[in-house]
Amino acid sequence: FGFSSPPHIHNITYRGVAISGTVHNDDPNAEKMWLPTGSFWTQPAGGVHITAAEGSNNLAYIEIDEGPYLVLPTEEAFSSDDKPINVDPSNIVWIDQPGMPASANGPKVAFLWGNPQDDQLYGSFVKLPAGFTGKIRSHGSTFHAVVIQGQPQYQVTSETDLKTLVPGSYFTLKEESVHQVSSKATEESIIYIRTNGKFDVIPA
Repeated sequence: FGFSSPPHIHNITYRGVAISGTVHNDDPNAEKMWLPTGSFWTQPAGGVHITAAEGSNNLAYIEIDEGPYLVLPTEEAFSSDDKPINVDPSNIVWIDQPGMPASANGPKVAFLWGNPQDDQLYGSFVKLPAGFTGKIRSHGSTFHAVVIQGQPQYQVTSETDLKTLVPGSYFTLKEESVHQVSSKATEESIIYIRTNGKFDVIPA
């Protein structure tokens, strides 16, 4: 099982998060660096690279700021101000939420890209500990979330249905909205969030 692309470029920069399986994204001559679940990488526009995956079940979230997203031959390579980044989960830096009380067993955040100031777009991970129950409150005009690990339960405040979100599931919040989230008693959850404003993860 597995897959490996030929060397190629893209016309735009993209970001990726490994959800299942392992992914390698790098220069064609680079030693394989397999990125497991919870890894984050950035592929600059115009950079020659290959993308490979191991195993029979590989899933990754891929994000672009604007399209189209094209695959082009290496002969069309060009330089970009962006730099390639490959971050293994062991190198993710988790911190307490800014502006919230510190807690050893509370939710944690990890800032991945962008500037979380002045209503600019940025991306981050949120880690909900096992047994967590609480809510996410969004303040930005844009809020998109993808489940990376775990199976959190999710409920819109105005609805009664409780949904279990498997890895790869997606949800969005409107500005100034509140949604209920919880983690299983034996399993933490990691969610990737793309937004342009502050958000709060508030324990019940």
